[in-house]
Amino acid sequence: MTATPARPARLSSRPVRWLRRNLVVLAGLATLAYLVLPNVVVTVFSFNKPNGRFNYEWQRFSTDAWTDPCGVADLCGSLSLSLQIAVWATVGATVLGTALAFALARYRFRARSSVSTLIFLPMAMPEVVMAASLATLFLNMGVTFGFWTILIAHITFCLSFVVTAVKARVMSMDPRLEQAAQDLYATPLQTFLRVTLPIAAPGIVAGALLSFALSFDDFIITNFNAGSTVTFPMFVWGSAQRGTPVQINVIGTAMFAIAVLCVLAGQLIGGRRKRS
Repeated sequence: MTATPARPARLSSRPVRWLRRNLVVLAGLATLAYLVLPNVVVTVFSFNKPNGRFNYEWQRFSTDAWTDPCGVADLCGSLSLSLQIAVWATVGATVLGTALAFALARYRFRARSSVSTLIFLPMAMPEVVMAASLATLFLNMGVTFGFWTILIAHITFCLSFVVTAVKARVMSMDPRLEQAAQDLYATPLQTFLRVTLPIAAPGIVAGALLSFALSFDDFIITNFNAGSTVTFPMFVWGSAQRGTPVQINVIGTAMFAIAVLCVLAGQLIGGRRKRS
């Protein structure tokens, strides 16, 4: 007698084949869910009304924190200070980083490799080392800790990320485009403003956005160089020691929503430009 192939084995192989085809998609969805889950928890607990000081257990639904996000003393003040520092640090790091990226990508000069190494050191070294080094520098110079020391420190560590993003974009540019502009009698300034800068703009914007996010979110370097100045991350850390107010979850949820809306708006604008 000849044995007939078992049909259940074929049926069982279909889920395996489907899993193999969609393994990358499933892994991506699982990773995305893992990343978004903390934001979902923050959003849910922004509508909580805890009985005590700590907002760690769900008690009952309430919108009181949303109607009064500045109800906690110094919360909105620290948030405003963090936004100011992030904006100015982004401007300073973007201007200096863009100029330095063009210099490293376009020109040959002495100690060029050494400068490149020094620029990328803040990305490689631990934040606590850089924070202690900057604090020691300010102390030896007799500088009073506060807004300006935080700003200088933030520009220092954001500079590396801007240089990396802009330099990669500049090195991938086609030099024939600038040569064509010169052949059409464009001045060096016109060539830079109308050809070079628009092509390098995505890298500049990426470096600026990364600088803003890193500056606003930084705690370690800020804590070493803040003195009595309190930024929003430092306020959150201090609040966690004595009770986390619900308003912190409200601010976090609002920031996450704004970031998602900005990304969606960028995707829509990019899609329309491609279609046109």
